[in-house]
Amino acid sequence: MRIYFMGICGTAMGNAALLARAAGHEVLGADTGVYPPMSTVLAEAGITLHEGYDPARLAMLKPDLVVIGNAMSRGNAEVEWLLDARALPFTSLPALLHDHVLRLRKNIVVAGTHGKTTTTALAAFLLRENGRDPGFLIGGVPQDPPVGNHLGAGSDPFVIEGDEYDSAFFDKRSKFIHYAPHIAVLNNLEFDHADIFRDLADVQRTFTHLTRIVPRNGFIVMNGDDENLRALGAMAWTRVVRVGTGAGNNIRIEAFTESASGAEFTLTWFGRPWAWIKWSQPGLFNARNAAMAATAAQLALLAVPSSLSNLANVADGVPLPTGRDRLDLEPLGRFRGVKRRQEILLSTPALTVIEDFGHHPTAIAETLQSFRGRFPGARLTAVFEPRSNTARTKALQAGFTRALGLADEVYLGAVSRADKLKAEERFDAEAVVQHLETQGVHARTAPTNAALLDMLVADTRPPRLPRVVAFFSNGSFDGIIPRYTAAVSS
Repeated sequence: MRIYFMGICGTAMGNAALLARAAGHEVLGADTGVYPPMSTVLAEAGITLHEGYDPARLAMLKPDLVVIGNAMSRGNAEVEWLLDARALPFTSLPALLHDHVLRLRKNIVVAGTHGKTTTTALAAFLLRENGRDPGFLIGGVPQDPPVGNHLGAGSDPFVIEGDEYDSAFFDKRSKFIHYAPHIAVLNNLEFDHADIFRDLADVQRTFTHLTRIVPRNGFIVMNGDDENLRALGAMAWTRVVRVGTGAGNNIRIEAFTESASGAEFTLTWFGRPWAWIKWSQPGLFNARNAAMAATAAQLALLAVPSSLSNLANVADGVPLPTGRDRLDLEPLGRFRGVKRRQEILLSTPALTVIEDFGHHPTAIAETLQSFRGRFPGARLTAVFEPRSNTARTKALQAGFTRALGLADEVYLGAVSRADKLKAEERFDAEAVVQHLETQGVHARTAPTNAALLDMLVADTRPPRLPRVVAFFSNGSFDGIIPRYTAAVSS
């Protein structure tokens, strides 16, 4: 089949295109600003790339199916031609994945406001390190496993990042509704994506829809410490395994500690010792990601006794399997993480530069708290770009102010696409700076990210303490992160 991807250079679209190519389909696609690294990876896989959108070209190519990415909208020339001509079938990316990859697989769908990419990578990594050949589709750029997509063996699980964002301009359901979960991982739940959801209850509604399609012989692996997830109810149609630090959880994270040398913790499985973990990933939040991933991967390998197939809960416990089906967690000590997730770009005795994908107050707060343990005594500088569709509005401004207040000093970048927002709706960087200053946090902002870079580079105060500069953005930050790193490295 000849499949044409609109918006092919996006991370999810590109990785899905690579999966389709690996499955033997002829794949081609279009995007604007086709550039490395994704363009290079796609070209090396034999995928033809076209710059820009051209209805005449699309009509000439005559693909068997067009996949419309969720960045596409009405007004796009190829979208309008598809709707006018009705000459070619089209679908969304999530629907394509369901129909051609996931429909008959034993899928682990990793959902949550935070940690989806890392948890998906962890589950795939653990299964591979235990001799399995899982399929996977990861929404970021993992270091382990070394690629973001793989078809794997049909007899092994498929691990996929389950985003709650909508599927396409013509399908406003959350992407994860298409993903046929055998195991649904609910990492956490908070209000986000204010451009899609009205409020927290609206987000909870779509997560409830996900849980409703988990079969009775499947599992929901849930963060048992998260009040917003507990509010979803009992979920009596399937089995729920709770993971967390609290006493009511089935799989517990215990004795967590963190220092400059890394983090360590123990895991218990239904009250019995499971594993002791020592690894380099920062924070309790990453320990939770690991526990969720390990639990999901272990349950996916479980040969389910008939006596368990209809249980509404697992209060009596699920025995750990023995032999090949028992998951070895020792490889976690070698896990290198995901690019742009607390990624250290520069490390010297005087200065550490870190890049993080943080774009929600909770994630930023947890990361800064972790850095206090990881870099004891350092002066902590947070550099934040209000870029996501939610972060650039006032919807979570109070939360960002509290989170950034955990740093010693804060630099706020320019609000992305500020001209598209009304002044009363827009993230107010000046107000955040003023509030932080009253709390004793040195704070500055600039009208452009280029000007912010100049401020950062000009900050040459004698380092009385080692300094950690952490950049938080879910986008490019207009390229200032590598430029700052280069400037302070010279």
